Amino acid sequence: MIYLDNAATTKPDEVCLEIAAQYLKQKFYNPSALYAEGYALHKELVKTRSDILNTVANDRDFNIIFTSCGTEADNQALFCGAKRGNIVTTFGEHSAVYAAANELKERGIEVRFAPLNSDGSVNVQCLLSLIDERTSLVSVIHVNNETGAVNDVNAIAHAVKAINIRALFHSDGVQAFGKIHFRIDADIDMYSISAHKIGGLKGTGALILRKNVHIKPLIYGGGQENGMRSGTENVFGIKMLEYAAIKRYSCLENNLNHVKELNSLLRQKLDEKLFSVISEDSASPYILCVAAKGVRGEIILHEVNDKGLIIGTGSACSSNEKKRYSRVILACGIDEESADGILRISFSPETTAEEIQSAADILNETVKFRKEIME
Repeated sequence: MIYLDNAATTKPDEVCLEIAAQYLKQKFYNPSALYAEGYALHKELVKTRSDILNTVANDRDFNIIFTSCGTEADNQALFCGAKRGNIVTTFGEHSAVYAAANELKERGIEVRFAPLNSDGSVNVQCLLSLIDERTSLVSVIHVNNETGAVNDVNAIAHAVKAINIRALFHSDGVQAFGKIHFRIDADIDMYSISAHKIGGLKGTGALILRKNVHIKPLIYGGGQENGMRSGTENVFGIKMLEYAAIKRYSCLENNLNHVKELNSLLRQKLDEKLFSVISEDSASPYILCVAAKGVRGEIILHEVNDKGLIIGTGSACSSNEKKRYSRVILACGIDEESADGILRISFSPETTAEEIQSAADILNETVKFRKEIME
């Protein structure tokens, strides 16, 4: 089986899993407990926080709130950061931000959506024009999870603060963390990450929060995470996030070059008579969005699956919405016929060139056959 849906989830890293297993089998204690073993685990988590933070920020200026997933981190940023007036976000957001923003609208907060460029990046000038003195929060996705378009969130955050220094700036960094070069600058207040996109486990995420930013908790209870997210810490999952993050960042450049080669190879091998490429060359190489010409993407997904290839048709988190066309793809200005054929192919550092060649053959063969029987 060839697996090319890594933007949806990645295979847990076996080396990291083996090391972290001790926190499932031996060090299973509650880190909030007062006995020695629990307190020792608490001290280990202090170092873990610093290790994860220092991959993209620093523990001097930032805290980290461990959550159950990237979606929860996004929800905490929006529901706890949007306090008044209006919020500004984009039509290209992951459903965790987009749906949360629409819920805030139902609760009486004005929500303003900025349009997208054709590649899925936000139109920055339009975004900035929506911000005023009553804007309490701005949220812009770092890497678009459907097209791979990269927003320069550091530069955007700086421009936002120049208009309204009090506005909080959040970015969903789930598809960027551990994959592209990036350090959080002074104008970003909150940044969401997820473990299972980089070889960690499902059920673990985090919200990186600037220390001088004060938001309320989303989940109340026992006061864990310095009162910011109650619930006994998932130490096993948190340690997997730590180990996976350190491993990814230690090999970031090599991984990036390898994935760029895979992305380029697939672009070359796909028959241009059968596919149009949506992702720009400037997109994250980990995601390649293409449109099959005249054939539904969902049909192709199932047919190539039968032949041993796993790909996606867009965001896995949006598949439950049961909508024929991706709202993000339509927001890029792509017509419905092309949107109907959208496929998302996403890579990992473990993907091989041989797998890409086989994947291209399967995709070309499948779409060609489907078009022939439709004619």
